[in-house]
Amino acid sequence: MKTLVLGLGNPILTDDGVGVRVAEAVRQALPPEAPVEVSEAGLGGLTLMERLLGYERVILIDALQVPQPQPGRIRHLTLADVEASAPTQHVTSAHDTSLVTALTVGRRMGLPLPRQLVICAIEVENTVDFSDQPTAAVAAAIPRAAATVLKMLTEMEEEPHDFT
Repeated sequence: MKTLVLGLGNPILTDDGVGVRVAEAVRQALPPEAPVEVSEAGLGGLTLMERLLGYERVILIDALQVPQPQPGRIRHLTLADVEASAPTQHVTSAHDTSLVTALTVGRRMGLPLPRQLVICAIEVENTVDFSDQPTAAVAAAIPRAAATVLKMLTEMEEEPHDFT
């Protein structure tokens, strides 16, 4: 089964780069022969949806901003969780659409989108200051988040049900 682990974020915006850093840790932990592609990206919306084409299983890793964060807390989310928490699925430009909306459009178009998709989200505190180093709490969560992603890969192998 074609599998993608994709770390999202900007590695020079303090905690925003946590997804990229976790993906790097996952890549280092996987054996070279693992049938998993691990990559990093700083994109969203329709461009992110296009990046997922052709994969049957995807784990997205990203920073999560919430009103009262517990920096470093790791959360396992589904698309239903994201859809329920998103204030709106409509924006002023199709290029800025949410992941949920982009995937809905892609499915309606019959594109080969993942059957299983889960999100490993790490609560963050600072995504606006320029720094190539995350805050201490988020940095401490990177090894734990990588272990979580590796466990998610195992669970996806064992549980063939849809995660979307």
